[in-house]
Amino acid sequence: MTRYIVLLRGINVSGKNKLPMQDLRELLIELGYQNVQTYIQSGNVLLDSEKKKSIIEDEIKEAIQHRFGYDVPVIARTMEGLKRAITDNPYPIDNEKVVALVFLSDAPKITEIEINKAEDDEFMILNDVVYLYCPNGFGRSKLTINAFERKLNVTATSRNWRTTNKLLELATVE
Repeated sequence: MTRYIVLLRGINVSGKNKLPMQDLRELLIELGYQNVQTYIQSGNVLLDSEKKKSIIEDEIKEAIQHRFGYDVPVIARTMEGLKRAITDNPYPIDNEKVVALVFLSDAPKITEIEINKAEDDEFMILNDVVYLYCPNGFGRSKLTINAFERKLNVTATSRNWRTTNKLLELATVE
């Protein structure tokens, strides 16, 4: 059995795609996933499964579409994959509010792209993660998920540094 961290994009954001976490947990249990747990209301799920990552992503996406009518991108990571993403972070975390990770559905074929960005913003693409460093905050940044999806031709969702680390912590608790 493998422990997965499943990230849903665009759930319960600005009153859109309202999906109570209790309903999501019940759906995932019906699909046969074990030890299903959610963290905060923005589509973070921990679960155990013997299925492959791609099957989990497709199955959850289809089930949400069928039950709730939402077309929600779904990205799954193993605990090891999430640990690697955290370990590989190239930016300082003295202020965790300015670091985020954009999880990509696949490692992009290109890693050098141009994005108009605020003066101090930085990003780095490593494997299937884009690391964001926005010292003036994310509200003004031009480094958006949509920009990365268009330029890299992948599906993406982001989590801030604190949430990413909390998910790993929750995943490692027996």
